[in-house]
Amino acid sequence: MARRPGKFLLTAASAALGAPLLAAVPAHAEDPAPTPATADVPAYAVTPLKFTVEVGGDGPGGTGEGAHRCVVDADLYRPAGADADHRVPAVLTTNGFGGSKNDAGTVGVAKSFAERGYAVLSYSGLGFGKSGCRITLDDPKTDGEAASELVGFLGGERAADDGTRADFITSDGEHDPRVGMIGGSYGGAVQLATASVDERVDALVPMITWNDLTYSLVPNNTDQTHGVTSGIPGAYKTQWTNGFYLLGQIQGLKELGTDPGRASVGCINFPEEMCRTKRMLDSGRFPAGETQESMDRIRAASPVSYLKRVKAPTLLIQGQKDTLFNLNEAVATYETLRDQGTPTRMIWQQSGHSGTGDDGQDGSYTNQRIAAWFDHYLRDDAEADTGPAFAYYRDWAEGEGAYATSDTFPVGKNRRLYLSGDGTLVGSRDEVRRGSREYRNWLLAPSSYSESSLLAAAGLDLLAPSDAKGTHLAYTSAPLPGPVEVVGAPKARLKVVSPKAEGTQGDQDVTGNLVLFAKVYDVAPDGSRTLVNRLVAPARVKDATRPFTVTLPAIAHRYEAGHRLEFVVAAGDAAYYGNRGIKPVTLTSTPSDTGTLDLPVV
Repeated sequence: MARRPGKFLLTAASAALGAPLLAAVPAHAEDPAPTPATADVPAYAVTPLKFTVEVGGDGPGGTGEGAHRCVVDADLYRPAGADADHRVPAVLTTNGFGGSKNDAGTVGVAKSFAERGYAVLSYSGLGFGKSGCRITLDDPKTDGEAASELVGFLGGERAADDGTRADFITSDGEHDPRVGMIGGSYGGAVQLATASVDERVDALVPMITWNDLTYSLVPNNTDQTHGVTSGIPGAYKTQWTNGFYLLGQIQGLKELGTDPGRASVGCINFPEEMCRTKRMLDSGRFPAGETQESMDRIRAASPVSYLKRVKAPTLLIQGQKDTLFNLNEAVATYETLRDQGTPTRMIWQQSGHSGTGDDGQDGSYTNQRIAAWFDHYLRDDAEADTGPAFAYYRDWAEGEGAYATSDTFPVGKNRRLYLSGDGTLVGSRDEVRRGSREYRNWLLAPSSYSESSLLAAAGLDLLAPSDAKGTHLAYTSAPLPGPVEVVGAPKARLKVVSPKAEGTQGDQDVTGNLVLFAKVYDVAPDGSRTLVNRLVAPARVKDATRPFTVTLPAIAHRYEAGHRLEFVVAAGDAAYYGNRGIKPVTLTSTPSDTGTLDLPVV
């Protein structure tokens, strides 16, 4: 536990980017870097640069209402031999939340691409490191516009503050550089934000990032209108949100001496309206007007609101071990881009914010795919295969077969199980037994434990997941006759009876609505239970008098022969704010009317 405050939050994002990225991938046969690296001649030179950018106006560099200046701190990596007569494509990259261009992961990415003959411009995001202004959550109007000005530098449209120009970048036209972007988490969403305001960006590789921050921070896995976006806020993800909010404040405090504009009374390093949103979330209340305003503001800065403007080919890489930005977020982005005709691929690697991969196969495959993606789109290499539409890591497979692939998504066929009144999970309605079962939440404490989010990010050992007696309902299958591989998002269809919830639910403050948490365990023959990747599905029920569907976080998991599936509906979870007041809940089962669990089985 002897780590610098906040630094542990960067571990998973850096690991997901690879260390070092692309190290095992052969260099491109036609890398335009004619001077070889030797002990006396390095493969690249690094030049620190500053850029004063105009953001928040009427477009990149605009001076309209709301425009303000920020200083961006960057490093330019120039491959040996690159000049106006030997031009090279460029890669733009930035840090995850709480980091800077000097993070080991960010530096590793920059070095790896520079060694492959790419020019790299690595920079600290706004509000981080030595870059100025406040944190605006990768808003296209600020973070996207700032990155667009850096694209302009790579295209010769502008110089750095010291007059440095980049006259060695492959060009597709006047002020139009051949440039791709890569980064993880906070450095992932900014790519989509940039491409939404600047069509010059040629290829993206967003890793372990979000689609809709309202889902990431206040997830509701029911009442979803499209993708992961829901009509009402769900359960407040307290541990992750508080950890990152604190980390953002620490970044601001460190730079107050040189950038006093990062703080005001009661608000450090975030815009005032975001601090108000944080205070509302902490209050445990969701008043209708303020809540809608806050959710609209967060959503407007999220990819879900601007993906229609993203045309750059996009390789999405998301982590299975991730309770912050789960696989459903990548699916929502992937399906939007695919359906609008944007070239896109999706990889489910193992590493995410909540843990890293078990072996080198996880990173080796993704590194090869990234290298091919950029070689294809930035070097016009027709032989560089952009890969299948979908690939997913299987921790039960070995060696080069650890990744399964498909030319389509989703994969598998639906297998429906039924919730029986005796607490079993059965394969047909005929097997359902009549019965009613009840649970109730505790008043002032969470009754279930899935994880300690920040300790997981730190790579520390956690307690086993647990559910207190009387505060949950479990439905358990018979031992499986053979292995079952689930790849995708399970869905539960439920009908509950909760008079207390019916009496307090309403439109003026949805914190009176029923909240429950759905999840699926893998139960071994010895009775030990594994909550797959510690994922849970919070659901705030809009109307407890009507049936509703809960979409659980997607997984890629093999339930072995002899194991049992256990579907759990729980009253609370230690990583979230849950119900306000005690709300007993009853689930009733009959052969003609009972809850169901749908599993995507390959």
